[in-house]
Amino acid sequence: MNGNAELLNFIYQNSQMGIETLHQIIGIVEDNKFKERLESQHREYKMINKESEKLLNSNGFDEKGISAFDKIRTYLMINIQTLTDKSTSHIAEMLIIGSNMGVIDAIKNLKKYENAKKEINELMDRLLKFEEDNIKELKEYL
Repeated sequence: MNGNAELLNFIYQNSQMGIETLHQIIGIVEDNKFKERLESQHREYKMINKESEKLLNSNGFDEKGISAFDKIRTYLMINIQTLTDKSTSHIAEMLIIGSNMGVIDAIKNLKKYENAKKEINELMDRLLKFEEDNIKELKEYL
């Protein structure tokens, strides 16, 4: 697989994980203001996911989604972590940790695939900025 496909698949998988995670967490959250913030993030992950899928397909690549194992593992981890604490603060903390991991991976991938097509790097930059903005916005809920 070439660097363009690898970077696009990273974007695709990262945004897919955001979609899956937020879909589950939105069903748990009780604070309406917080829920609205998460729904907004969910919409942006969907847009980034669609854009990465479009770029994958237009460049002749197949999208490689997250594995069933990773989906189940994430689902179970969210259930375990919210079993005894469904507070807005705790959920915001969980999401900040996830977005921090996303930021680190995004920076690593931008450096690793610095020679990727401009439009792909721009989408990666968009995802990176989005993850950074999520962290800032979620801090108010701690």
